Amino acid sequence: MVVLLGGGRNRGRGRRVSVHMNPFTEPERQQFLADKHVAVLSVAATNGRPPASVPIWYDYVPGGNIRINTGASARKSRLIELAGAVTLVVQREEPPYQYVVVEGTVVETTTPTPLEVREAIAIRYLGEEGGRAFVRSLEGSESVLFTVRPDRWLTADFSAEY
Repeated sequence: MVVLLGGGRNRGRGRRVSVHMNPFTEPERQQFLADKHVAVLSVAATNGRPPASVPIWYDYVPGGNIRINTGASARKSRLIELAGAVTLVVQREEPPYQYVVVEGTVVETTTPTPLEVREAIAIRYLGEEGGRAFVRSLEGSESVLFTVRPDRWLTADFSAEY
C-alpha cells in the first residue's frame, strides 16, 4: 500500500510512503487473540439501528472457542441471543499496529456463567486479587456466558515497518 502524505499548500506534492501490511499466520493470529486485549464486540441490532459495538473482556485459548461473560439483562446479551453471531476486534493501538477481527457463531449460551469462568476472565484482566474482588462485587447480578466459535478471521500486521 502506498500512502501520500502532505496537503494544504503542498497538495499534490506530498511524499509517498510505502506501508507494508501482512496478514498473521494462523498460529500468530490465534496467539494474538489469546493475548490480553480489551476487545470490541459488535452484534447486529434491531429496529434499523446500526450494530451495537461495546468494549468487552473475553477469554480465548488457541484452537478453542471465545468465551464472553456479560450481564444477562444487558442489551448486548439480548442482541447476541437474537443474532446468534458476533464480530470481535482486538488490536494493538501503538506501533507496530496489529489487529485481528473474528466473526463467529454462538455455539453455546450458559446462564448463569459458572463462578470459575467469571473469575478466570476477571483475573485475566485485573490480576488474582482484583479479579476475585471484582467478581465478588457483582454477587447477585445475573450473568450469561456466550461461547463463540471463530468462523472467519481478518488480520493485519504492520510490524514489518518497524
